Amino acid sequence: MGEKYDYKKAGVNFDAADRAVDKIKKLADSTMRPEVISNIGGFGGLFALESHKFSQPVLVAGTDGVGTKLKLATAMQKHDTVGKDCVAMCVNDILVQGAEPLFFMDYLAVGELDEGQVAEILSGVASGCREASCALLGGETAEMPGFYPPGEYDLAGFAVGVVERAKLIEGVNINEGDVVIGLASSGIHSNGFSLVRKIIEGNNLSLNHELSGSAEENEEKGQPLGLELLKPTEIYVPAVLPLLEKFEIKGMSHITGGGLPGNLSRILPSPLGIKLEPENWELPYIFKYIQQEGNVDWEEMYRVFNMGIGFALVISRDDASDVQNQLQKNNTRARVIGEVITGLDDKVVIKGL
Repeated sequence: MGEKYDYKKAGVNFDAADRAVDKIKKLADSTMRPEVISNIGGFGGLFALESHKFSQPVLVAGTDGVGTKLKLATAMQKHDTVGKDCVAMCVNDILVQGAEPLFFMDYLAVGELDEGQVAEILSGVASGCREASCALLGGETAEMPGFYPPGEYDLAGFAVGVVERAKLIEGVNINEGDVVIGLASSGIHSNGFSLVRKIIEGNNLSLNHELSGSAEENEEKGQPLGLELLKPTEIYVPAVLPLLEKFEIKGMSHITGGGLPGNLSRILPSPLGIKLEPENWELPYIFKYIQQEGNVDWEEMYRVFNMGIGFALVISRDDASDVQNQLQKNNTRARVIGEVITGLDDKVVIKGL
């Protein structure tokens, strides 16, 4: 007889997985909503939509992952922020159409299950769910030895929200003369990291290198590069949902891959376009640093990164001051960054490029 094998010897540890699930249950409990009628550990999560609150409820779903930002989390051995990234990328997407996030589910795949690492990752997921006021309804943690190197993992998820059909936001009411309100990003968020990593590797940059900025950029001065890059994606749900009750928000855009031009163009009815005024908002130092170190064309920077604007609203010019004041009350930095016009060669034009 040959050597005796079992699943643990093959690299899958059932006992560690069971302990991890117990920790996840405690994290999920902190995100519960009254509509949840199931506990973590079943084959599916159960959520009772309170349809009496709506005449025509529309479910809105979005899915995304964290991408190669996870490589930096692994290099820094810091895993408590990427879970929030995963939640943010999903809930911000469904928020664009006016949906209130109801629940989130994650998928975490690891090469070797490290209970501490899993707990750290999912603590970030739970934190993001609490911030977005959506329930962590369940998920999947898959141990895949030989597929991912030890210590590395992938993280993705999806969110489901609801909106009254009559209140769906699809951009159809956008008119010439409307303005674009830009909500500040917390940094790079979760897009463009393949380029960031290429620049870091090509220039032998240290993730512990302390960034330096001018006196006006004190917030980032002295921050290690790796920690600045790992700042989690801003969740815009708490700031934006209250606006939908008070103002006509004609269009919204989550600024992810494709930057401001690629994402704003998705919500514009023909033949309208948007002219952006970059001098109207502050460009965080991290983008200047990446541009300088990588000798990246500014046009490419705006096509890859959010450039300091993580979410955008299109509203009537008459509402601009009131909307900005409301956002400021919610501790959200926001500026008028552009205007809807006609006669542009491209859907979105950035002044100076």
